[in-house]
Amino acid sequence: MSVVLGIDGGGTNTRAAIAVEGKIVGHGQSGSIKRLRVGAEVAEDNLRAVLKEAFEQSGVKDIDAACCGVASASMPGITEWITAVFEDFGVTCSEVVGDHIIALDAAFQGGPGILQIAGTGSNCIGRAPDGSFETAGGWSSRLGDEGSGYWIGVNSIRRALHAFDREEPCRIIPKVMEIWGTKDMDEFINLGDGTPPPDFAALAPAINELAEAGDTVAVSTLQQAADDLVGFVLLVRSKLRRKHSIAGEIPVAWTGSVIAKMALVQQQFFAGLHAAAPGMPVGTEEVVALQGAIWRAERMAKTAC
Repeated sequence: MSVVLGIDGGGTNTRAAIAVEGKIVGHGQSGSIKRLRVGAEVAEDNLRAVLKEAFEQSGVKDIDAACCGVASASMPGITEWITAVFEDFGVTCSEVVGDHIIALDAAFQGGPGILQIAGTGSNCIGRAPDGSFETAGGWSSRLGDEGSGYWIGVNSIRRALHAFDREEPCRIIPKVMEIWGTKDMDEFINLGDGTPPPDFAALAPAINELAEAGDTVAVSTLQQAADDLVGFVLLVRSKLRRKHSIAGEIPVAWTGSVIAKMALVQQQFFAGLHAAAPGMPVGTEEVVALQGAIWRAERMAKTAC
């Protein structure tokens, strides 16, 4: 009997699931385990909390294999830290990979395809038939991550400030001031430019609401986000076709709240891809990355790792 554990450690939430012979028997959810985002102590607490909840709900004590996908997997010490926590819970066979890897495997289970991630951060990754990867974007919140929730938060404010200078109507600054609790522009700017910075990604739902209400700056920000996400997919598609001699079309999948929950972005994302590559298959449902972690753990368990 195969008992496996999967974890999806996103930039905002962490989800865990324990499966017995392919059936989910326990879930857990906590805050982010990304150390760069929440700090080492909070990340540790969140990881232990999500594991404790999943184990208690499932009632199992022994895990054959575990896979954790986390955005910061390549950073020094991350794999060792997560592995050590696994061992504290009696998990001795495990792997730690990037969150994009488990999402890619949730969509294509080891096969070729392109995945666009657009949540707190963004990244586009494509896998060739030989297993090699091509990527675009994903260069962190400060240096890239165009089309992400963080990018939308920062750039909606930048565009709103330009509108403010031109004395054009825009509701973004008053809305963000309300969310941040700042009383005037000086306090607003000082908070926005502070160290550590505020949670810009948390502003994305409010910007989406303003766009749906017709705020032109919010609309233009989301349109640019969608265009950037389309551009990443097409760039990865071009790399795969050019560098790996792929003649046919390559399927595309996606995950993340920016595409899943923002109708304007989703519609323009689909329309942009269809206009540029009418024959390219694009998934209509969001990929659940946690399923990829479970799939990888089940594969590990079969090899008696």
